[in-house]
Amino acid sequence: MSFDLTAIVNIMGLSAVAVFAISGALDAARQKMDVLGFMLIGTATGIGGGTLRDVLLGNVPVFWIREPIWILICLVSSAATYFVAPKLASLTRALIWMDAVGLALFAVVGTEIAFEYGASPLISVCMGVMTATFGGIARDVLCGSNLTLMNEELYITTALAGSVVYLFLSLLNLPYSYDLIGGFLVAFMLRALAIRFNIKLPNRYRNG
Repeated sequence: MSFDLTAIVNIMGLSAVAVFAISGALDAARQKMDVLGFMLIGTATGIGGGTLRDVLLGNVPVFWIREPIWILICLVSSAATYFVAPKLASLTRALIWMDAVGLALFAVVGTEIAFEYGASPLISVCMGVMTATFGGIARDVLCGSNLTLMNEELYITTALAGSVVYLFLSLLNLPYSYDLIGGFLVAFMLRALAIRFNIKLPNRYRNG
């Protein structure tokens, strides 16, 4: 039994875009925007990281221009969130966890896409981290929120870990999509632990 790796990457990528679009829409809900505001912020969040990756790699036109389904996923996810958000007990909590899932998905997908495009392992990891974090930066800037990546608990580190684990596992010739799943699980579990237990990297400037 075999799986089409491209199909798996596309499914994970679509899931990441949808989840990040939802996180952007949740932030729009905190700012009490209308449905068009939800769709704008959600779309910018969903495609922001991948757009930066493609531009830096020279992979143009960027992915959502080549395949408009990515924009459609963002718009539908954001619009759906507009109706669901009022029923959530905590918008902030939902935003944090949606961001964690999107971060982990984009870390491995961004790395895999860059690596398949011919980038070196180091550049592929950089592209994975950028893909995972830039959409959240765009969301926070557009909504005037505190930058999520400036939180003290682990954030960029989790994307880096997931990206590196994916590349390491891909060298082991594991069956099916174990490398993608392994990288995702490492990034998500590390981020989840950081959220739950407020795990931080040492920072000599924190109290300075």
